[in-house]
Amino acid sequence: MSIDQDYRTVKKLLVVSVLLLLCTVGLVLVGVWTVFVQESPSHLLGRAPKKVVPAVLVTPRGDLAISEKTTIEIFERVAPSVVFITKLAVRHDPFRRNYTTIPKGTGSGFMWDRAGHIVTNYHVIQGGNAARVTLSDRSVWAAELVGYYDDKDLAVLRIDAPVEQLHPLAIGSSNDLVVGQHAFAIGNPFGLDHTLSTGVVSGLGREIPAITGRPIQGAIQTDAAINPGNSGGPLLDSAGRLIGINTQIFSPSGTSAGVGFAVPVDTVKRIVPQLIEHGRVIRAGLGVKVDEGAWSKRAGIKGALVLDVIPGSSAEKVGIKPTMLDRSTGQILLGDLIVSIDDKAIHEANDLFRVLDTHEVGQTVSVVILRGEKQIKFSIKLMPIEER
Repeated sequence: MSIDQDYRTVKKLLVVSVLLLLCTVGLVLVGVWTVFVQESPSHLLGRAPKKVVPAVLVTPRGDLAISEKTTIEIFERVAPSVVFITKLAVRHDPFRRNYTTIPKGTGSGFMWDRAGHIVTNYHVIQGGNAARVTLSDRSVWAAELVGYYDDKDLAVLRIDAPVEQLHPLAIGSSNDLVVGQHAFAIGNPFGLDHTLSTGVVSGLGREIPAITGRPIQGAIQTDAAINPGNSGGPLLDSAGRLIGINTQIFSPSGTSAGVGFAVPVDTVKRIVPQLIEHGRVIRAGLGVKVDEGAWSKRAGIKGALVLDVIPGSSAEKVGIKPTMLDRSTGQILLGDLIVSIDDKAIHEANDLFRVLDTHEVGQTVSVVILRGEKQIKFSIKLMPIEER
């Protein structure tokens, strides 16, 4: 074999060897890349690794409980009767020479009848120059004040809305309530319209102060949450009937702590018709003005001290004497001290209000007074006393 042939043979072998080496290196690189792609963390490659995610299984709920259905039915039926009340202040702008209305507070109320009368708490609209009422259909109506009775924290407004938009509440009673029965409150706490809270009647026969300081007797205590904005809204029983008007909460923080109070519906039924008819309340009274604490505490006496006697009143006719100034000496001569009515002890003015609140105009009561050291008994026919 010649030298040229040997050289060509060696050259072919070298070329083949280099090709085989390149193929081997290529295969190794492909294998390494494959392993790198499959095993490298997703944040290095810019894509998430493939995972098998199991399907979310939704467990069928089944039917609602009977109590839940009852609550839902009550809310859906009663909600159209509950309104949102905005108290307004009307102010004169001397620069623009016009009047503007400014919201001053909010509360709740409910429809009393198809004449457009709305019942709420007096403190909801107290201090305002005007008010507007928002119905459940979002329509807004200007409201006029029909009348109020601050001693029971009640007020009646009226809106001129079409009768088809008026849905009066069913009226219940409060004299047959029992502790433990379900109670439902609907209102607009913190401006959140048509909010439902549930609970029970926690107590009965409570006494709460009105904004005048006089007692509201027979108040209903409930643990159904009552917050600012709920005032004036209805407290309902499990039949969806009105049993009270949510009025106060007992809470140092000013928000619901599970102790709320409602004016009983039996009181509402007595007061509201009078406000609608007369714009004021006509209650039974003796025809006297009594001291509500200042003079009695100073003198250290117990009873309802008569400060004044209304001319022509029942009290004047039987000879009840008022507190007077002795002009010759400049001394105050204390009037008669009412200590008993119908054998119920009177220790202060609020006791007198409590007793008279249970009587009607025209009834005759037995009144015992102290005049100095002398005890005198009168029979007095209760007369109508008009109050705002």
